Amino acid sequence: MPRRPTSLRPTPTRPLVRLVLAISLDGRLAPPEGGAAQLGGEGDRRALEQALAWGDACLIGAGTLRAHQCTCLIRSPQLLEQRRSEGRAEQPAAVVVSRSPDFSSTWRFFNQPLQRWLLAPEPVDQGFDRWFPLAPTWPERLQALGAAGIQRLVLLGGAQLSADLLQADCVDALQLTLVPQLLGGRFSWLPCTNAPLPAALAQPGAWQSEGAEDLGDGEWLVRYRRIRSG
Repeated sequence: MPRRPTSLRPTPTRPLVRLVLAISLDGRLAPPEGGAAQLGGEGDRRALEQALAWGDACLIGAGTLRAHQCTCLIRSPQLLEQRRSEGRAEQPAAVVVSRSPDFSSTWRFFNQPLQRWLLAPEPVDQGFDRWFPLAPTWPERLQALGAAGIQRLVLLGGAQLSADLLQADCVDALQLTLVPQLLGGRFSWLPCTNAPLPAALAQPGAWQSEGAEDLGDGEWLVRYRRIRSG
């Protein structure tokens, strides 16, 4: 009898990972000259905050943190109250991934009202509340976060971090806001890398649509979840 496709659910071994991005119509994260992009309007901001309210933590790469020097916070009073009523911290923890954590303590990130966790080869002297060794593979890193109580993880990028988790087939859901702009250039949300994506990600039925939402001002939110056999 053929196996039924099932979506991955959070387990004690690793959290459910949702990739959340705002991208241009041609799949770019930033203009050709690079820098910190500010794609997405108020509708995208609401969708982002809803994702953060869902998550136990958000995952960001060192390059993204260096570009913005802060992370996204939930501002909605309703979402903040929702998290409090669930017995959770108002803001999800921010998990930063870095092979060389040379961050400046003057960045706004280090004054934001949230827990700061670090995935890195070595701990740093200050600024972070918790350190996790940078294990060789993403399944091992996610297992460490799962063991720390993270069941739902919001992946905020950047592009290389997103590609790394997709190459490890560790992304379980996509939440993409399409912004009505054409940017061109090389800064795609899924960059070309030497390591190819798993062939399973391209198979028919690998992703199932969970609908689209008109966010206003020409923006559309599309959602997909990863379907795995098992």
